[in-house]
Amino acid sequence: MPEEATGKTGVPSETRNKPERPRDSLGRPLPWGAPDQLSMPDFDALSLEENDELARAYAREGEWFPAHEAWETAWKRSKGSGDEELFKGLAQMGAGYVHLLRGNAHGAVTLLARALRRVSSFPPGRRGIDIPELAARLEVDISRIEAGSLIPGPDAVLAPLNV
Repeated sequence: MPEEATGKTGVPSETRNKPERPRDSLGRPLPWGAPDQLSMPDFDALSLEENDELARAYAREGEWFPAHEAWETAWKRSKGSGDEELFKGLAQMGAGYVHLLRGNAHGAVTLLARALRRVSSFPPGRRGIDIPELAARLEVDISRIEAGSLIPGPDAVLAPLNV
């Protein structure tokens, strides 16, 4: 079997690594050669704490795709720390809001509900997050989407999130 066929256990090489595909501001792939509309740091090169701080800053600015990516990286780095489910929930929250802005109500509700279940299992103040406030916000946004008062799409109006 060729070394490249053994999966990601080998050392990255020019033949194995795909170039980064350009993306729009909501993280959707653009055609090859199109200008990249999304500039993000190399989250894998950052610590768990740096990723968490970046994700919170992106979330406060309503930049949900990079927030999701940073929290997802924090989740991977937090294995065995007791915070992995919190970071997984925060990453799902980011992805849920990305789906909302992309116009996908079902995906938004599904991911925000998963995020709610995960984050609400943590005590208030975990990692400095007001868990009851965040859980309440997720519940309200889920209800608003289901009721049709929060319309999915790029113009969806979301109150700033304080995390």
